[in-house]
Amino acid sequence: MAGVTSPEPQPLVLPRTPPLVLRGRTFDAGSPAVMGIINRTSDSFFAGNRHADLDSAKRALDAHVAAGADIVDVGGVRAGQEGEHVSAAQEVDRVLPFLAHARETYPHLALSLDTWRSEVAREAGAVGIDLVNDTWAGHDPELVGVAARIGAGVVVSHTGGLPPRTDPVKVTYGPDPLDVVRDVLRTLAAGARTAQQAGIPAERILVDPTLDFGKTTAHSLEVLRHTADIAALGFPILQALSRKDFVGESLGLEPDERLEGTLASTAVAAWLGATVFRAHDVRATRRVVDMVAVIRGDRPPVLAVRGV
Repeated sequence: MAGVTSPEPQPLVLPRTPPLVLRGRTFDAGSPAVMGIINRTSDSFFAGNRHADLDSAKRALDAHVAAGADIVDVGGVRAGQEGEHVSAAQEVDRVLPFLAHARETYPHLALSLDTWRSEVAREAGAVGIDLVNDTWAGHDPELVGVAARIGAGVVVSHTGGLPPRTDPVKVTYGPDPLDVVRDVLRTLAAGARTAQQAGIPAERILVDPTLDFGKTTAHSLEVLRHTADIAALGFPILQALSRKDFVGESLGLEPDERLEGTLASTAVAAWLGATVFRAHDVRATRRVVDMVAVIRGDRPPVLAVRGV
């Protein structure tokens, strides 16, 4: 059509965060990390990741490593309020023998402990964990100090102020849809400052917007869309998206059917600057985040001979 001119391509400007360094490895936009989940429980919301039996957990560990996990995150208590009560002593009994096995079997694998209890992290420090995944946003104020003393990094999370194992009910952050994003940014910035003041280097601090925790599905989707704003905080981002309720409610699916929705969310988060991904499905997640890294231009294709 007369008068139509083609636009000039613009340089691609994408969000990037500083690298995460754990156990001598560096993870960034060109080398994103997949964090495989191993739940040492019989009541995980996802039946495919219930490994109360130690042998089952060991098999899951081998499978995660073979599928490309860079980090393995080990938890001994279900996150939600449903399920059994687990004391700190019981939690230690669940996670410590497995962590010791994992450290002996895979000396170079980064190990993460999913706990909100400082006493559990203190015990786990003896086996050489690399990261404390505090999914309950500093509920135990001693936890970050313990992480620093045992030489571990820390995950700073956002739960909207809810205590551990609390499911959100009638949650609101204000009338503006962006109010939840503002609260996430404030909370993560404050948590990262606290971690640095405790002596944890910035390269071992991850920020996690913690979708579903203290959030409605609308909140989680809004925060996910604003991953680039979280990247602007200047810390590597962990996105824990795997089979969560915001995916299930978006698509009307139960946990066993949420893989594709999880992977779509993962690709969006990776494009917007997240570099660490907590996942039940390690192989699929590994391929998605590596492909996004190639599309973004952060890493080259494995092979590029077509048409050459």
